[in-house]
Amino acid sequence: MLEPFKIKRFFTDDWGAYERHIDADKHEIGKSNTQKIERKNLTLRTWIKRLTRKTICFSKSKKMHDIVIGLLINKVEFGVDIHA
Repeated sequence: MLEPFKIKRFFTDDWGAYERHIDADKHEIGKSNTQKIERKNLTLRTWIKRLTRKTICFSKSKKMHDIVIGLLINKVEFGVDIHA
């Protein structure tokens, strides 16, 4: 599922399943990059408030959540803005 994102390295904890399923040359165990990853996750969650609490922008539609998340990932990760 992650192939389209061209992820080159995986940073995980020491859970055995990771070692069994991720090539050793692409896998790093440790917390050296955890802060950057967690910061990005928090930023995305903050930008998409509809995922964290019911607000005026909350939608019960799974389709709308998928669309908004997809648009945000395109903007943040790939620099692609969608304009109407």
